[in-house]
Amino acid sequence: MKKNALMVVVLIVGLLLAAGVFAQDKDGIKKQVDDIVTAIDGGKMASDFASAANNKPHYVYIMEKGGNLLVHPSLLGKNLKEVAEPAYEAVSKATPTGTWVKYVWQGNEKNAYVRNTKTGLIVGSGY
Repeated sequence: MKKNALMVVVLIVGLLLAAGVFAQDKDGIKKQVDDIVTAIDGGKMASDFASAANNKPHYVYIMEKGGNLLVHPSLLGKNLKEVAEPAYEAVSKATPTGTWVKYVWQGNEKNAYVRNTKTGLIVGSGY
């Protein structure tokens, strides 16, 4: 009986720790996108954030409203609308204040925080 109770306690603690890490990831993703939007709104160019496409574990992408990817780890210069329309449709729901969206990418469910710049670019990152 004690062994089962201990296993339950360990499981609960593990779930609580995982939830805390998940919340930190979401906060980190949001901060990363918000900081880039603020910088672009302040005069920086999307290309100034090309290295953010390599951020681990949550890379950044920057897209024009029509789908052209200006920053992305593997689709740079491609049009998301042409490559993955469901992802494009979700990411296009970006707002000036930011929003979380869900979509399927290569068979996996993705969650992304996306936000518009003043000039209409879409900045996003997720898991």
